[in-house]
Amino acid sequence: MQKITRENLIDKASELLANGTVSCVLGWGKGEFGYDVTPTIFKTADEMKNGFVFNDFCGANFSKYLVSKTQKIDGKILVFLKPCDTYSFNQLLTEHRFDREKVYAVGIPCEGMADIAKVKEIAGDGITSVDSDGNTISVSTLYSDKPVTVNAADVLAERCINCKSKKHVAYDELLGDEGETLESARFDEVSRLEAMTPDERFAFWQNELSKCIRCNACRDACPACTCEKCVFDNPASGVENKSPANSFEEKMFHIIRAFHVAGRCTDCGECSRVCPQNIPLHLLNRKFIKDINEFYGEYQAGAEVGSRAPLVNYTTEDLEPGEVFDRRDENA
Repeated sequence: MQKITRENLIDKASELLANGTVSCVLGWGKGEFGYDVTPTIFKTADEMKNGFVFNDFCGANFSKYLVSKTQKIDGKILVFLKPCDTYSFNQLLTEHRFDREKVYAVGIPCEGMADIAKVKEIAGDGITSVDSDGNTISVSTLYSDKPVTVNAADVLAERCINCKSKKHVAYDELLGDEGETLESARFDEVSRLEAMTPDERFAFWQNELSKCIRCNACRDACPACTCEKCVFDNPASGVENKSPANSFEEKMFHIIRAFHVAGRCTDCGECSRVCPQNIPLHLLNRKFIKDINEFYGEYQAGAEVGSRAPLVNYTTEDLEPGEVFDRRDENA
């Protein structure tokens, strides 16, 4: 597969800015640290050359940002989309969340992004800088005189290890080679949880969700969460903030959010990527995806613009609730 570099993306952006195709670029910008890459709007080629970043930590899915950016910026926005991002792009178009005519999408190939938590397990805390060549990541820390070299393949994010597709399902222009839909093991961990006893599953999620600090990063990054006003922001609801008294509210927040995106989640993994507590929130969503596939037939949210998810597309062949419980009893 052709390797796409930072310079390739800057050249393409500069060309489209110069000929007037786009008025700005939604890209990855420098953060406080090398791994702290921040979604940024660039308006000139010089801004791109000085602040644009493309490395192993450019995992952010830009599709969500188009919802607000297309409403505020005149002209077309250039957005770089990895294969997994394009599914969210299509799903948001299906839900009429942004104007397609205001976006120029450039598809770029991706061989996986790094998980900074895994990098820290190897290199330690106190990271001051990171430098990547695509194969290795050189990490400098406050506590070491010499940089620590990390193999990029050893610190891939979970969603990249279990990538569902290298194929772009939406773009105006494609850089590099087109990939293919992959045979993925992404449901293996869900199956492992399903094989547990109810008490074991409860203990697993009790342990994970008890870490939640209700920062709302998962909701804010999720491309499927685009409500202008979230029920959990209502001060009259009693659940606006994390309850200090018990753990009921933290469970309710994540379970309700998972139900909210059921049938619409593209399994982009943003929820787990941004979680500061490293809670595997994607597993809740994958459970619903796995059930939908088993009960209604294979369905991939965002594969096509306008496709109706099984949960909102009633047919006379739909599974009855009683049959769902019968199947679960058979598999118990």
